[in-house]
Amino acid sequence: MPNVIQFIIRRLMLVVVLMWVVSMVTFAIFFLIPSATGTSPAVLFAGKAPTPDTVKSVEIKFGLNDPIPVQYAHFIEGIFVGRDFDNGADKSHCPAPCLGFSFVNNQPVWEEITSDLPVTLSLAAGASIMWLVSGTAVGVLSALKRRTIFDRAAMGLALAGVSLPIYFTGLVLLDLVSYNWQILPNVHYVGFTDNPLSWARNLLLPWIALTFLYAALYARLTRAGMLETMGEDYIRTARAKGLSERRVITRHALRAALTPIVTIFGLDLGQLLGGAILTEYTFGLIGVGHLSIDAIGRQDLPVIMGVTLFAAFFIVFANLVVDVLYAFVDPRVRYS
Repeated sequence: MPNVIQFIIRRLMLVVVLMWVVSMVTFAIFFLIPSATGTSPAVLFAGKAPTPDTVKSVEIKFGLNDPIPVQYAHFIEGIFVGRDFDNGADKSHCPAPCLGFSFVNNQPVWEEITSDLPVTLSLAAGASIMWLVSGTAVGVLSALKRRTIFDRAAMGLALAGVSLPIYFTGLVLLDLVSYNWQILPNVHYVGFTDNPLSWARNLLLPWIALTFLYAALYARLTRAGMLETMGEDYIRTARAKGLSERRVITRHALRAALTPIVTIFGLDLGQLLGGAILTEYTFGLIGVGHLSIDAIGRQDLPVIMGVTLFAAFFIVFANLVVDVLYAFVDPRVRYS
């Protein structure tokens, strides 16, 4: 147990360092590089076609005339304790965690993210369970039925899933299931607390589209891992000891083959929580990904910067969870 605690503490320290590096890189991209190229960040932060008065107001309100180290210190301070933006005539408070303040919408970026986050969380939760279970199951069956019709059909379908983009499969599903067959018409987001059944019904098509994309990769990886593991000496030893084939597969072969699956699952889930951009746009769901695309269209850089930090946090956190889970999934892994 002490080794486990030490391992988690070291990983938490690494997460802090990574997030600090991400914050510096993000700050440099949005603040330092424009200044170095002779473009005032205020011009970029003020939205499309800003007037000189608007640019000046943004410079004062966001403190963009301060030295770069001072701006970065205020930037970090806002994340932990909040920040006030004041140009004399207009004062706005951005509570912690302050990931920026949208001059275009005149509200904190965190409020915009949290208002759209339930859609992305719902999308990620259902789809991740579906693609993990279905992809792993198909991969195991394909490995056990190697070179059979099922194996070839499953891997062919997996190849198609990896190759076809989400906006293609999503539009096909909408055209057939929602518009032509009217099985799931009028797909739109409904809050889970409002109506759980309607929530699942309206997210079923996006879940299927994402599952078709991700499960294909999981099936191929699981199949490859199972084929490699089934030839190991400890598998033959387990069979020689008289263990049932089901126990050999589930307790020994599958457990060892799941290590790469855990790795990519953490990364995929972290990226999806950061914003499933194409899926949300294809199905008209207003989530974090949709928010980022809209922010790019209206050149709302504070929102883009906030979503970038938000997505980075989830990806780094997902890596932390994956590292901790390794020893529970694969007994060959030890904390060190």
